[in-house]
Amino acid sequence: MGFLNRTRTSTAVTEPDFEAGTSAVEDISGDYSIDVSHSRLGFSARHAMVTTVRGAFKDFEGTATINTADPGASKVSLTIDAGSIDTGSADRDGHLRSGDFFDIDAHKQLTFVSTRVERDGSEWAITGDLTIKGVTRPVTVVFEETGSARDPFGNVRVGFEGSTAINRKDWGLSWNAALETGGVLVSEKIKLDFDISAIRASA
Repeated sequence: MGFLNRTRTSTAVTEPDFEAGTSAVEDISGDYSIDVSHSRLGFSARHAMVTTVRGAFKDFEGTATINTADPGASKVSLTIDAGSIDTGSADRDGHLRSGDFFDIDAHKQLTFVSTRVERDGSEWAITGDLTIKGVTRPVTVVFEETGSARDPFGNVRVGFEGSTAINRKDWGLSWNAALETGGVLVSEKIKLDFDISAIRASA
């Protein structure tokens, strides 16, 4: 059934049907760096209890070691520039950078360092320490392999898509405002989405 015995449910957002991924190499083991220009670190939150606001971090870097024979020997490291947050609204982004949320003057980076990696077929469950605003807590992200390819420049690439949900208050991002009709302006639950393209280091 795969990690967490996930059951897919319908949502208001329909994912597009892309062409099936390719498989350029039999074994994707190796050391990789994330291709930032072809990857996305996204998030979404409920606003005023009625709509979903989405955004992403634009400036980040990361590395990974993939070991298909011994998944537990795999590892991932990610560093994100907190100030690169982008939701498409300058006012909202400014508020998110302030002390009410990420407090980027005092905490310029978000980091993730894996502590355990498990594999079940094409699914990888990566557990690690996520540090936001000086607070470190464990999270698990389940990734699906989307394929491997050799690009026109000779690079071996692998793709992964993953997601998880966190409670922002666990990391001290607790600002909110009550609504007269009940509920709050910003949901505590935040969904994180990862679309990753990684390039394997040359042998």
